Amino acid sequence: MNPELLRKYFDKHQVSRRDAMKLAGTAGAAGAAAWAGLSASGTAGAAERPAERPKKDDYSDEWFDYSDPDNLSDWAPSRYGADDQRGTFNEVDSAKTAAALGLLKRHLPVRTYNMGELMFNGFPAFKTDPPRTLEQRLSISGYPVPPNFRDEGGIVTSEEPLAENKVSIHEERFLGKKYEIHPEPTSTTYQIATQVDNLNHLGADDYFYNGNRGRDIAKGWGTTKLGNEHMGPIVTRGVLLDILGVKIANGDDGDLAEPASNGKPLLKENYRITLEDIKAAMDMGGIDEILPGDVVLFRTGWNQLLAERDPKDIERWEASKGLPGPYLREARWLGERRPAIVGSDSWALEVVGNDVNNDGSAFPVHQELLMRYGVRIGESMVSDGLADDEVYEFVYIVTPQYAEGATAGNTPPAALAQPRGL
Repeated sequence: MNPELLRKYFDKHQVSRRDAMKLAGTAGAAGAAAWAGLSASGTAGAAERPAERPKKDDYSDEWFDYSDPDNLSDWAPSRYGADDQRGTFNEVDSAKTAAALGLLKRHLPVRTYNMGELMFNGFPAFKTDPPRTLEQRLSISGYPVPPNFRDEGGIVTSEEPLAENKVSIHEERFLGKKYEIHPEPTSTTYQIATQVDNLNHLGADDYFYNGNRGRDIAKGWGTTKLGNEHMGPIVTRGVLLDILGVKIANGDDGDLAEPASNGKPLLKENYRITLEDIKAAMDMGGIDEILPGDVVLFRTGWNQLLAERDPKDIERWEASKGLPGPYLREARWLGERRPAIVGSDSWALEVVGNDVNNDGSAFPVHQELLMRYGVRIGESMVSDGLADDEVYEFVYIVTPQYAEGATAGNTPPAALAQPRGL
């Protein structure tokens, strides 16, 4: 173990002398050196934080059959009422937003963090039919276009400027293609890149959140219930669970994958994030508890596989060997705490390719969070900047597209925080 990382860990969390010596002992000479340095400075002798109040931990990994009408009363109606369409976004009220903003100290500088992936043509996505695609084109009017502009797919509206003041215009368009499954050309989707999955996105048979039936709400343009118009912007407390950082700090190299082509570390393909990992990340970040209305984000390093746009990296990103993430026990533990969003820097949040996935189910964590708890799912939410600045609690802001009947919003969130040394 890196003694400097361990020293920082002891310092950050005010570990008691007894617990620090226990950790140092398990870490060997490096841990002893880290403890010796802290003991001399006196920082590790501070009082321990109050113990977390006991909560249920015995959640099952067995998937639940939400498609069986006989099971409906077990999960619907929602705790928020039979007509509810907002789920745990109801927890983000004015008091919750005020409390989140209270994390920022007045008159001190504030850093804004972009949490979105950079979108680019050909951005990879989960394989569907028709496919989720992003092919952006530039439309020009008002001046002679550059050489090869049309060959590159550019659109020329007019090379003449508009009116006497010679207005020229740039706009984007999105390429659509025809596919056998549908007669009309289709183009892009909100279900690509950084996104918040809505409560109408994934169900079981034709059941969706709060017992809504697909046959009753599906229209050619979207859904008549549970669409993006019921999300709205939220400003709330964000919590970073830096699982990758915990593994690096603890020297758990066996839980890490081969680095991305840019040399950055990431969790092993198909690594299951356990409840014990969650608690270790909370401890490292000084997070005492997950509160209703929080946004809880996992850092796995998976986004680094997009940094260089290397074909081998992108193949790994698409889960050729699996994805790191939590499973049902962890989803249920989190769901009981009623966060507004549970998200990750991977495209699926949940673990894929692990032995626990051999139970015949597909995306059971999505079903559990969306259908039972009304918790939305965040995907491809980048948290490296927060981790680099050792920010584990922050103000989270997102304004999903105000699009009627839509199943996701892919506007990138932002985080506000005041890291040390800013």
